[in-house]
Amino acid sequence: MKGRRVFNSIRLQCVLLSSVFMLLSAGQAVAQDIWTLEECVLYALEHNIQIQQSKLEVDIRELKQTESKLSLLPSLNSGLTHSFGWGRSVDMATYQYVNTQTQSSYFNLSSDLALFSGFQKLNTIKQRRADYLAAKYGSDKMQNDISLTVAGYYLQILFSKELVNNARSQSAVTKQQMERTQKLVEAGTLARGSLLEIQAQDANEEVAIVQAENQLKLAYLDLLQLLELEAETPFEIEIPELTVSSEPSLLPVQYIYNKAMEIMPEIKNAEMNFESSTRALAIAKGSRSPDLSLSAALGTNYSDQIRMSNNPLDPDYERVKDFNNQLRDNRSTTLSIRLSIPIFNAYQISSYIGQSRLGLLNAGYTLDLAKNTLRKNVETAYADALAAHSTYKAREKSMISLTEAFHYTEQRFNLGMVNAVDYNLAKNQLSTAESELLSSKYDYLFKLKILDFYMGRPLSLTDNP
Repeated sequence: MKGRRVFNSIRLQCVLLSSVFMLLSAGQAVAQDIWTLEECVLYALEHNIQIQQSKLEVDIRELKQTESKLSLLPSLNSGLTHSFGWGRSVDMATYQYVNTQTQSSYFNLSSDLALFSGFQKLNTIKQRRADYLAAKYGSDKMQNDISLTVAGYYLQILFSKELVNNARSQSAVTKQQMERTQKLVEAGTLARGSLLEIQAQDANEEVAIVQAENQLKLAYLDLLQLLELEAETPFEIEIPELTVSSEPSLLPVQYIYNKAMEIMPEIKNAEMNFESSTRALAIAKGSRSPDLSLSAALGTNYSDQIRMSNNPLDPDYERVKDFNNQLRDNRSTTLSIRLSIPIFNAYQISSYIGQSRLGLLNAGYTLDLAKNTLRKNVETAYADALAAHSTYKAREKSMISLTEAFHYTEQRFNLGMVNAVDYNLAKNQLSTAESELLSSKYDYLFKLKILDFYMGRPLSLTDNP
């Protein structure tokens, strides 16, 4: 009996330990599903399909760059041909007409080296390097755009969460007021119409809760889809403490623009495209230069019509010279230098140069446009941040005033000095002010993230705005 008690005690301890372990494991599993903004951005950069495609384009440009460098080396090629012939034909080994079945083999090894071509190959190497860097900066720009979109979706979730909490708080206040009004109506202090008005307000706020929750679900879905995750994936974001300072601490707009000019990949991309167009024009001009190249070839052949002797009276006349001897005796080596001077090519070279010159002008305009666009974007983001902060402060004052006004109306309603219509009106005004304050808060925070983005700062919500 005592042993059974000890056994049951041990079993109970094991069950408790297992339960504690399962709870800890579940807590860790939930904790792993809490995503920070930095983790969302990093995951998007690693898994977004558009970014992966842009990286493939970078790899292609890198291969082309390597190809252009290796084009300076001489080429080396070999060939083998074996032919069968029937009837009257020229034996290429003896250069005589024969009227029989023949077999012949030809072997060759050739090499070509460009000595001078108007520096076209050197300019091609520089152009391919510029194309590679342009593709790389283009991929970096796409990563920046995706990162900024992730930040926007992340803040939208935070905004939607606060809307849900506010809607629930407003509903809780209305339910309390509804209970109080029910008692006053039963006591005969208030008319039943006041209770009906409060009940209608409660029904509207239940609808507002559902709408806010749906908006939150859609905000989560937007972020999940951007991260290439399925909609049913367990996912929850971290909720940081976000406050807005009394005064916006913004750097001068010119400083932000100068910093953006140094680091923004769209500017680097336009600069590299301009460099590529410059080299394209140099390549086109090189087409007017003489082309000097060196060629070397080594060849040999075999034919079953080559005999050991050309004298019909010789006993070895009927014997075909063996394969190895023919390969050795029939060897030929050539070394040639080729000079090509363009004189007239139906205006093709002039048209090529003209098109390249226009392409360079267009690339210059594109670079100027990129700089102007960046300046306008920085100036707009700066002005938007200041305006968003001013809007937030103004709505904050309005929120304080409307809160006090609502409390005053609520007290008067409880004393029967105000009807339910006026009470609901004051409460709706307060609810609208809370939503507008939240909207301006997250609008300002997002505008700050845009300015941080232009200054090359990592997207994070841990710093105090």
